[in-house]
Amino acid sequence: MTIPAPTLRRRTPLDPDQTLLSVLIPVYNERETIDLIVEQVRATPIHKEIICVDDHSTDGTQQVLETLLAQGKIDLLFRQPENRGKGAAIRQALSMSRGDIVIVQDADLEYDPDDWPVVLEPIIAGRADASFGSRFLGGPHRVLYYWHSVGNHWLTTYSNMLTNLNLTDMETCYKAIRGEVARALLPKLTANRFGFEPEITARLARADARIFEVPISYSGRTYAEGKKIGWKDGVAAFWHITKFNLFG
Repeated sequence: MTIPAPTLRRRTPLDPDQTLLSVLIPVYNERETIDLIVEQVRATPIHKEIICVDDHSTDGTQQVLETLLAQGKIDLLFRQPENRGKGAAIRQALSMSRGDIVIVQDADLEYDPDDWPVVLEPIIAGRADASFGSRFLGGPHRVLYYWHSVGNHWLTTYSNMLTNLNLTDMETCYKAIRGEVARALLPKLTANRFGFEPEITARLARADARIFEVPISYSGRTYAEGKKIGWKDGVAAFWHITKFNLFG
């Protein structure tokens, strides 16, 4: 898919005071953290809309989200009729967005909204169509899981070989994208689970988008604390990278 050049190549800086950020929050069984992350998001001094998609949670998350909606702490809420995965939840949230920029925010407290200004700056300045927050460019991070970092490096390297990008963290959650670019790509997005990360990276590369990468902090959590991604998702990611780069 090729995005028309005038859309992709806009270089006019955005007015920070007038820019609307759409915060896309996919949620699945995060009853203990969803209200905390929403408060962090709301406290960030950026004009924004907060869109939550509950991926058919079974632990009471939906009731917490309904309360947050009634209190006006989130702007839009959608509940998936069945559990479909993170990628499907992000697509649903993206379809409901209207922001000049969109960014995905996980609900598990691993990523800090205080990093948004750094992530958004290249787009607001008119220098980028997308900005990736890298956990491996020197930001503070919790020390965890050596083999996770090795797996991430392998996946990022393989993705870079096929996209001809030089990213350090293809799997990062913090991918900010100009709203019109993200919504133009929406009809082509198909990955339902964690394949969203390699797919959106491949789609942006194929569209010749200008991508920046900036350092962010990271506070990873353990499996006992609720981490969901596992080795099977890593194996699936290799297939997604191959599929979306070689077969479109």
